[in-house]
Amino acid sequence: MKPRVLVREPIAEAGLALLQERFDVDVDADSDLAARIGDYEAIVIRSATKLDASLIERAQRLKVIGRAGVGVDNVDVEAATRRGIVVANAPESTVISAAEHTIGLLLALSRHIPQAHAALKAGRWERSRYGGIELAGKTLGVLGFGRIGQQVARRALGLEMRVVAHDPFVARERFRELGVERLETRDEVLAAADFLTLHLPLTSETSGSIDAEAFGKLREGARIVNAARGELVDEAALLDALHAGRLAAAGLDVFGSEPYAGPLLELDNVVVTPHLAASTEEAQDRAGVIVAEQVAAALEGALVTNAVNIPSIGAEDLEVLGPFIPLAAALGRLAMELAGGRAERIELAYYGSLSSYDTRLLTIAALNGAFQGRSDQAVNYVNAPVIAAERGVEVVEERRRASRDFTNLIRVSLRSNGDELLVAGTTIGREHRRWLVSALGFELEMELAPLMAVFRYDDVPGVIGRVGTLFGEAGVNIANMAVSRTRRGDKALMAVSLDTPAPPELVETLRAAGLDDAYFISLAD
Repeated sequence: MKPRVLVREPIAEAGLALLQERFDVDVDADSDLAARIGDYEAIVIRSATKLDASLIERAQRLKVIGRAGVGVDNVDVEAATRRGIVVANAPESTVISAAEHTIGLLLALSRHIPQAHAALKAGRWERSRYGGIELAGKTLGVLGFGRIGQQVARRALGLEMRVVAHDPFVARERFRELGVERLETRDEVLAAADFLTLHLPLTSETSGSIDAEAFGKLREGARIVNAARGELVDEAALLDALHAGRLAAAGLDVFGSEPYAGPLLELDNVVVTPHLAASTEEAQDRAGVIVAEQVAAALEGALVTNAVNIPSIGAEDLEVLGPFIPLAAALGRLAMELAGGRAERIELAYYGSLSSYDTRLLTIAALNGAFQGRSDQAVNYVNAPVIAAERGVEVVEERRRASRDFTNLIRVSLRSNGDELLVAGTTIGREHRRWLVSALGFELEMELAPLMAVFRYDDVPGVIGRVGTLFGEAGVNIANMAVSRTRRGDKALMAVSLDTPAPPELVETLRAAGLDDAYFISLAD
């Protein structure tokens, strides 16, 4: 049967059609969600539906929550993560709309457009009262230089503004590419800005951070725009700064509590809109299509690029890192199988050009592989880190620029009771074939396969022939073989890939054949 998808709130027809082509889709906004949510593998919502922990607990089949919009405040992401449910949104959908609305508020503040409009509509020709200032030559301070902040900066530069910004999580190169001055601290931005625009995420650190102290650091007569989150601004402090003349004006699209009906509406130098930044036809349509694509990816086992509870990865980075995701998963699974399922610490090391990228998704892929079949719940990219934490497994990630023999290399190390087990691999060729290059202290070169067996034994004549004979007698074909040894007459390692699973009696025979170790491993998805 096709997976079932509940579309709880309206989305673009194109997005709905995409889902209907692949899945069994119900569009239903009115039924008892608590009674029905357990029937679906996916649910698509906007902002009106609240998915709290109690609802998520009822969703025994749910694999993905798709939020057709930017925020996920109406979803208990932590509860979903513990259940292994992907939470995906559409962060790119409103970028252009939000950036354009921000620029609109900047222009409205500089030229008093709403006030002059209202006066003329009321029959008053007040040309001298509403003279404004030019944006050209003024400094725009941007706090939060993510997708929307960068698009605002592009447009402000087109208006011949000087743009300065602060965001410790954005690389210096990105500022240089856009022609924006990167300032080291928030306070430097406040001191430089004639206009300040906010594009910060809402966190415990940023909530209420634009307060009386922050307003005191702005230039006297500065103007502020907030089309991000209302909770970023201390509204009482904003009101005081406007009354005192410390701020010349404010443009607000968002408020701490909405719908807003407070004292800021009484001030003539405050321009307000009712949370309209994302409210364009294009943004709404784009959000529906994007979230439908994300839901489809989650249900079909593809990478969910907009998941909020999995590290996101940009298109350019994905082109480089994408081929290494299945490699990391296979190495994680192989390492855990060789370690007998025991691990107190998992170390992931990335060598070569990989070390220049954000490799968190590769680490999660390795954890996902490592815990497959070793948990009482389904393991996926969402809850693999949670499972590691619950088991007390320390996860360490490191990046090293140089790799002796390979352009790129991933190494997985498992430690338990003072013992360490290492495996390493890379990709080869245009098809990015996954190769094992090190295991159990031996160097070898062998393509990873869905079914494998690994043997460690004394390096003496006849072992390879005896193993091959036993497989042949059992009717199991060896597809590939690689052999490695430390030094002549010491220990050796044999790795083979198989066309069919080894029957239980062959496994027992090989394990009793005088080999030090015999591992039979399935790397199949």
